[in-house]
Amino acid sequence: MSSRRIARLNDAFREEISDLLRRQVKDPRLAFFITITRVEISADISHARVYVSVMGSEEDRETALRGLEAASSFIRRQIGRRLSLRRTPEFSFRRDDSMEQGARVLELLDEVTEQESSSS
Repeated sequence: MSSRRIARLNDAFREEISDLLRRQVKDPRLAFFITITRVEISADISHARVYVSVMGSEEDRETALRGLEAASSFIRRQIGRRLSLRRTPEFSFRRDDSMEQGARVLELLDEVTEQESSSS
């Protein structure tokens, strides 16, 4: 399958999963602020890794991942219907901590800037 089609499917899955989580999935474990950061589909479209960022404590993140795994079959059915695919991949949800890491880097940069301005 062409890399261009895979990239389009990755984007379509990311948008559709985000929409489903916002509008249709009613699991209380998913009440946290969840962002789908990216989706990586295998070349044969049988599997897709969905990377999510969850704001909150470590316990909130683990709870949200368990909720996402429990909702994966519902999400898969809905995606198949919405995108009219012959084959819809199995979804596995993974944590993406890049947003938290970026926020931490910004905090450190602010501290360094603050220290430099106070020492001059």
